[in-house]
Amino acid sequence: MPKSLDPRFFVCAATPMTEAEAVISHAFADFNLHPQVHTNLSNRGMITPTQIQDRALEHALAGKDIIGLADTGTGKTATFALPIIQKLLANPNETCLIVAPTRELAVQIRDEIRGLATSLPIYSCVLIGGSDIRRQLDDLRRRPHIYIGTPGRLRDLYNRRALNLSATRTVVLDEVDRMLDMGFVKEITELMSFLPKERQTLLFSATLDPKVEDIARRFLTDPLKISVKNGATSHNVEQNIIRTHGNKMEVLHDLLRKEEFKKVLIFGRTKHGVEKISIALQNSGFPADAIHGDKRQNQRENVLRKFKANQISILIATDVAARGIDVKDISHVINYDEPATFEDYTHRIGRTGRAGKQGTALTFVENI
Repeated sequence: MPKSLDPRFFVCAATPMTEAEAVISHAFADFNLHPQVHTNLSNRGMITPTQIQDRALEHALAGKDIIGLADTGTGKTATFALPIIQKLLANPNETCLIVAPTRELAVQIRDEIRGLATSLPIYSCVLIGGSDIRRQLDDLRRRPHIYIGTPGRLRDLYNRRALNLSATRTVVLDEVDRMLDMGFVKEITELMSFLPKERQTLLFSATLDPKVEDIARRFLTDPLKISVKNGATSHNVEQNIIRTHGNKMEVLHDLLRKEEFKKVLIFGRTKHGVEKISIALQNSGFPADAIHGDKRQNQRENVLRKFKANQISILIATDVAARGIDVKDISHVINYDEPATFEDYTHRIGRTGRAGKQGTALTFVENI
């Protein structure tokens, strides 16, 4: 059992940062994008770029290698998706590889690209573990333009000679810090060795620690570093502890019955524990469900869709399953089980308080 973090770490008042600090220099109309892409952006309500899009798009469209330091939820997917779409429209015989740490993030990237490429002849496929590999082999036979996947499955498909990267001129390494935390350095190294030397590489990470710097140094050419981070992700998050005195489920019930708990993400330490919380809440009549590694991929995707569509208002997850989740209107994060590290805590609470809204993070503490 890991040593508990000091409960004082979990108490901090929200200190919202003013929107005036973000100066946006462009509109999407300023970029030389395909007319249908502009239509798709407009249909999605995307008129003004986010900070990372504003600062990186021009350079990415010009073919520059980029290190983008930005958190989940800052609009980084469109930052690499739009240049990819433009490049593939101009060079339809090329392909693109996007590597993500988790299955959920890979699916979200696929969905975002589909929206931005609506009515255009650009096809993508998701190549992830936990899903039927036979279907993925069928997808690859249709010769998609964009491969989106997790490191292990991508390497497996390449070694089966099913994934052909000879025409891949663009590669995206998304959430590199999380991939390295999850032990994928060997898989990333191998995948990069399969690619042509002449390529554009876009690397995105929440942090630039020595491990991420090493990946950038080895695989990017004269990259432009763009950071839109404002320090910790918790400025808009009111943080506090809840003393449970051994009655965690009872305390959880009392909280979830309050009107202000509109959309709640609950973190548990283990897959078994997460499932147990979910069943207990469902049996008590709460609209809840869980995602964890023991669920099939289609089950996890279905639960996430229901959470995003407000068909359920409570999602219970493990740290690994929650990585890459981008749901903008989460009102509360509840740490039912304390995080193992302060880094895990930061990632957890960063799921709320987004898009200028204030969120709340509560951590259950039994012994203080």
